[in-house]
Amino acid sequence: MIYLTYLFVVVLMVLIDQFTKHLIVTYFALGESISLIDGFFSLTYVRNFGAGFSIMQGQSLFFYIITPIAIIGFVYLLLKSKNIIEKIAVMMMIAGALGNFIDRITTIYVVDFLDFVIFSYDFPVFNIADCFLTVGVFILLICSFLEARNAKN
Repeated sequence: MIYLTYLFVVVLMVLIDQFTKHLIVTYFALGESISLIDGFFSLTYVRNFGAGFSIMQGQSLFFYIITPIAIIGFVYLLLKSKNIIEKIAVMMMIAGALGNFIDRITTIYVVDFLDFVIFSYDFPVFNIADCFLTVGVFILLICSFLEARNAKN
């Protein structure tokens, strides 16, 4: 039963990602940008042919190969995770990888739209899947650090 809960949570996160991307593609022209918080946050429709935050542009074959391998590894981590925080982090990583993989398979590119300028730095445009993946990795790293520290004590 618990595995169905994991599946439900991952599917829900993927649906949120895909729905937000659908809204952007439906209501924005490519390159269109609407400022929501002047000088800080905009919605900007871009197509990303690379990885998260626009790195590794044009390496589609690499992503077609590595993403399923990563997802299998993430599922293994999910099953081996010791606590609910780790499990949530890994589910976020799975959902993020799946969300962008769906884009790559269906359109060859990933839809990005979250556009921040932080301390005058125009951060690369990203999406909800990137958020899930990044936050999941960050949480998992914190859990690993705390686990190592507790084992040391």
